[in-house]
Amino acid sequence: MKDVILENVSKRFGEDVIAVHELNLEIEKGEFLVLLGPSGCGKTTVLRLIAGLETVTRGKISIAGSDVTDTPPRERNIAMVFQNYALYPHMTAFENIAFGLRLQKVGAEEIESRVRWAAGILGIGDLLNRRPKALSGGERQRIALGRALVRKPSVFLFDEPLSNLDAKLRVQMRHEILNLHRQIGATAVYVTHDQFEAMTMGDRIAVLEKGELRQVATPGDLYHKPKNRFVAEFIGTPAINIIRGSFDRQKGKFVSGDLEIPWPEDVPKPTDSSETQIDLGIRPESLLTEPSDSAVEINCIIERIENLGGEHHVYSSRGDQQLVSRISGNLPERIVESKEIKFYFNFREGKLFDSESGLSLRDC
Repeated sequence: MKDVILENVSKRFGEDVIAVHELNLEIEKGEFLVLLGPSGCGKTTVLRLIAGLETVTRGKISIAGSDVTDTPPRERNIAMVFQNYALYPHMTAFENIAFGLRLQKVGAEEIESRVRWAAGILGIGDLLNRRPKALSGGERQRIALGRALVRKPSVFLFDEPLSNLDAKLRVQMRHEILNLHRQIGATAVYVTHDQFEAMTMGDRIAVLEKGELRQVATPGDLYHKPKNRFVAEFIGTPAINIIRGSFDRQKGKFVSGDLEIPWPEDVPKPTDSSETQIDLGIRPESLLTEPSDSAVEINCIIERIENLGGEHHVYSSRGDQQLVSRISGNLPERIVESKEIKFYFNFREGKLFDSESGLSLRDC
């Protein structure tokens, strides 16, 4: 069942700034959907449009089957958790959590019951009498979650709620937000620019660029089946390697300098009569140091090696092409900075994109 639907939604600021352009997105009831993209891509604007904090320039937004395009925020049955917590410093944790309920004129007994219930779920029952200045960052974030939780909304909206926390606490809070989502079962829309956060939290991820939806899919499909070069480059650490070349129609091969690779049978050949520029994408873990059957060989010069303990990132160059390989465990002794190396990869694992449009040739 579709819980949140955006139909051809656009948002303009003035005449020149298009923050969101013709966005179509359907979010299932109970789904945890992540809006992912670089700064300025429009993801927070989309969240604010769903919340009613921004007006839609064009299009339609539905929540739980009702058109809420022109409905005030307080009537949309949503709750929003902000990046900066937005707690009142003069109020206790209890009073901050209960504030929205008091505005709705909920009875004192019901307020007490809901606040104690939320505090129990979040493990903050012993913090309710403290003010924000006496709380850590993680505790403040739990208070902000509790304030949203007591409203018992049908949709939770999260606007980069973990960006102010340190790395260890972010991991802990990710688990807590997901556990909360499983317990409550409400639909959640979560904004982040952190792809690791998105990949580990989202049932599906909607990737935005310049106000437009580039792809919405499960984390696995985004990584292994990107529909365009932008998604392929944005998802994955280290980033995917891009080798620029062309399709040689006479040879039936992908050609990049001295690298010539037979075109795969399962990929339609470009139909343009002229030389077609192609980008070949290779994930770092697919760039191997040992040959295998049907492997393509690439000669490189090692420039830098990063030791991450359980794995190494080997950065190298091939002419003006920069490549990185992710190697698990210990490095072979022959892999040394400034030395030559032969990398190998299976061309079937590569991603092929039209250089001009950026679209995947496997999906075109």
